[in-house]
Amino acid sequence: MLLNTIEPETGSTVGVAMPVSVVFSNPVATSARAGIENAMKVTTSVPVTGAWHWFSSTRVDWRPEHYWPSGTKVTLNADLTGVGDGNGDYGIHGYTHSFTIGADVETQVSAPGHSMKVYRNGTLVRTMPIDAGSPSFPSWDGTMAVIDKAPEVRMTSCSVQITCDPNNPNFYDITLPDDVQLTTSGTYVHYSTGDPYPGHSVGSHGCVHLSLANAAWFYNYVEVGDPITITGSPRGLAAGDNGYADFNLSWSQWLAGSATGTQTTTAS
Repeated sequence: MLLNTIEPETGSTVGVAMPVSVVFSNPVATSARAGIENAMKVTTSVPVTGAWHWFSSTRVDWRPEHYWPSGTKVTLNADLTGVGDGNGDYGIHGYTHSFTIGADVETQVSAPGHSMKVYRNGTLVRTMPIDAGSPSFPSWDGTMAVIDKAPEVRMTSCSVQITCDPNNPNFYDITLPDDVQLTTSGTYVHYSTGDPYPGHSVGSHGCVHLSLANAAWFYNYVEVGDPITITGSPRGLAAGDNGYADFNLSWSQWLAGSATGTQTTTAS
């Protein structure tokens, strides 16, 4: 039994909405999940209440009931040696990942208000005009932790199953700067050449558009794991496993996907 990935990266500093996300190389049987959860200990510098949640047979996340306290040091000790996955495979070694929770940077986006507000430790830092999705291509609602950032991303309508036909009015194939990724399905916060003046009700294909200057500022300001919450979009909440939208599940919904229930961490 092997792990494919553990996020966040060991030694990193991440935002307050970042889960511990473990992806296994092969499926884990339902009967084996409690044993695996018990073998993967989360310890912290201050006590935190949280739990594991299985999004699939290969992905399990640990998140606190509420956002992480800033400055918390987190360690995952996954002692999987000899632990079975219920399908005939057993762990052959352990894994250790440690990371730190950074400042409490939270972003609130009002889709109908065409506005984005960025807060740091509860204090408003910046308000910026935005455009979110159009009625035909609405943005996801809810809280999505930043997955990744890239100085440049090629975005195509074909890659997100909108259209591959260059003659279709919704076709696009553009490379844009300062891209902050919110979902694996392709939602970003970024500048768009097709929408140079956000705040004027120009709809996107689901992304959140900022001006060129504001996109550069936002890209440099936020970090992986910072929560960005979009409200007022008719699309509904992004699925919890569409990136790191774990906090779109209520605590009772979260616990329903756990084999061992609520845990209170001990000091690392």
